[in-house]
Amino acid sequence: MPSSAHGRRIALQFAGVYQRSEVWINGISLGMRPYGFISFSYDLTSHLAPPGKPNCLAVRVDNSLQTNCRWYSGSGIYRHTWLRITDPIHIVENGIYVRTPSITRGSATIEVTTHLRNDSVHDAGLELTTEILSPDGEAVQQITTPHTLGKDAETTVVQTLTVASPALWSTTTPRLYCARCTVRSRGTQIDQDSANFGIRHVAFDVDRGFLLNGEHVKMNGVCIHGDGGAVGTAVPERLWERRLELLQQMGCNAIRLSHNPPAPELLDMLDRMGFLVMAEAFDEWRHAKGQTPTYGYHRYFDEWSERDLTAMIERDRNHPSIVIWSAGNEVPDQTAPDGPATLQHLIEIIHSKDSTRPITVGCDQIAAEPKAAPPDFLDKLDVVGYNYVDRWRDRREKYSSIDRQASPQRRFIGTESSALRGARGVYFTEQPIDDILERPTNNLIQVEQQQKFVQTYDYVSGDFLWVGIDYLGEAKWPNKLAVSGALDTCGFLKDSFYFYQSIWTKQPVLHLQPHWNWLGKEGKVIPVTCFTNCETVELFLNGESLGTKGYSFPRPGMVGHYGNYPPGANVLQTTADLHLTWDVPYMPGTITAKGIKDGRAIEAVEVHTTGAPAKLALMNDRQRLRTTPDDVAHITVAVQDAQGRIVPTADNAMTFSLTGAGHILGVDNGQPDSHEPYKASSRRAFNGLALVLVQSNGRPGQITLSASSPSLVSAQISIETN
Repeated sequence: MPSSAHGRRIALQFAGVYQRSEVWINGISLGMRPYGFISFSYDLTSHLAPPGKPNCLAVRVDNSLQTNCRWYSGSGIYRHTWLRITDPIHIVENGIYVRTPSITRGSATIEVTTHLRNDSVHDAGLELTTEILSPDGEAVQQITTPHTLGKDAETTVVQTLTVASPALWSTTTPRLYCARCTVRSRGTQIDQDSANFGIRHVAFDVDRGFLLNGEHVKMNGVCIHGDGGAVGTAVPERLWERRLELLQQMGCNAIRLSHNPPAPELLDMLDRMGFLVMAEAFDEWRHAKGQTPTYGYHRYFDEWSERDLTAMIERDRNHPSIVIWSAGNEVPDQTAPDGPATLQHLIEIIHSKDSTRPITVGCDQIAAEPKAAPPDFLDKLDVVGYNYVDRWRDRREKYSSIDRQASPQRRFIGTESSALRGARGVYFTEQPIDDILERPTNNLIQVEQQQKFVQTYDYVSGDFLWVGIDYLGEAKWPNKLAVSGALDTCGFLKDSFYFYQSIWTKQPVLHLQPHWNWLGKEGKVIPVTCFTNCETVELFLNGESLGTKGYSFPRPGMVGHYGNYPPGANVLQTTADLHLTWDVPYMPGTITAKGIKDGRAIEAVEVHTTGAPAKLALMNDRQRLRTTPDDVAHITVAVQDAQGRIVPTADNAMTFSLTGAGHILGVDNGQPDSHEPYKASSRRAFNGLALVLVQSNGRPGQITLSASSPSLVSAQISIETN
């Protein structure tokens, strides 16, 4: 340690280590932490060598007890690690807690609770100054409180400030304020820390569902896991940013962080981007799940759950994006005799650290047979979370309406529901088989019917699809990843992306599937599906019309008096589904869709029968790359025909080479059963596409990536780093 550290407090902070970590400094064990998803820290101060002398820090990670997780967890120190140096008199880690107990258009009351500690050998007279910085960075309010803090003691100081004409945080205007707390002794600054927060009001209403700043907002959500495909679970921030940008374009406004605390920088990003977040603590409580029969979190629950849950709430409670806490997911404790008591204990822990947000659990046993979750478990929840609400008997059609009638004061949210499944670019001309349950499935109908219910009934606060992005794990060999995301592991859009976009956004959506390369199937009927929010769509094959179809959702009824229908009520309706389908005998050429929305023609969409693979093309998501390790460039590699069209069936082997101020971080193609390594300089295309992740080596300059494949014209692209 440098001489400037003499007399200071030194703490080592880990954002996440998977799992069963133990940390030593100079041969002294500081402790162990079994939960691989939790942030924790150790005080090194009393064990450090004198300044200028070497210290030996050791971290042992034991992930040998398998299985312990139902999805890919990664292994090792997979999140950021920080050294925190403070004065002996300091604000403790995560020691600033901001509440907004009163909000009006004219003003907002800000309550800031600051946790101080005095590790010195003397009592100290202190002044705590808290400034509120506006979203523009300007100080808009300030308060100073004197306080005497005894030696080897700690305290909390509560300060109340008022902000005039507050800029509210919302999904469309995610404005962030900052509480900057400064500790002074005898006029000298000895510590300073800050916490970002948002001024917003959230509520889950029995009849109106989720309310943000008093306005009804339907939570159109997806669940996500923590891996980033080719990079495993050590995910650069830019990779998450790109994924979230795409989900927002799809119309997604809510994220369920399943089923564990995330990396803290991901929550910072969700704040800035305006997502609504369900933050979840555990996938197991006291009782083991069948998928993890021996080594799951249930082994540690009694000893560690209070510490882990407390650490999660204290770290994350200032994030305005978090609107609800989830204490667990599909825990067998739902139906266990001790389940209600366990839930009550967790509720008390959460409320003791944050009383501003409701609590739920992702429940998959609400109507299960032969044994269902009892009322004394469900009634403890502020909002009842339904996993797969449509699984049992007539709930396939009635969903949560049965419980709405039986429990009219219950608040409802879909914590997990089926999403459209399938690998990108893979199409079935016959009924597909479910990749996990091994049964025939037509889950487009299932997903559409549930979306109709969720979108129609306000009392349902929203729904979280399983999942938004394909993820590693929970797959059946030879597959290595689950494929129910709207994005694959590369972040490439699947057809389902456009289905959700057509429901969740107002922008015109017109998308056709499948591809039109069906060599050898001439004359065979190929179903052509259109995901759209147009009123009508006309389909053409090689210029010949195959007919116009349309649907309306929700279907408009009469207004004001009998026979008076609103504009658009007379739209041609050929189906009650949320998609359009034509049965088309295959003939090479072009299928074209022409849509009408709000009485205006939408730009036509075409799908061509392509030629053979002829060349490669490289496309990047940004022209400049930062030299910091949080940044990464996503370079899409496309196999094209001579006319520059992506060949949707291409699987050419490709080789990549890079020169300049960077390196290849990973390669991917989104293929579920590919066992090519992610750390490589080669990859096969999967249905015409692959991905190369490029990262700076820390120096400014230029990076040039080249891609080649036998018999194809090669491609090259350059990126500046600064």
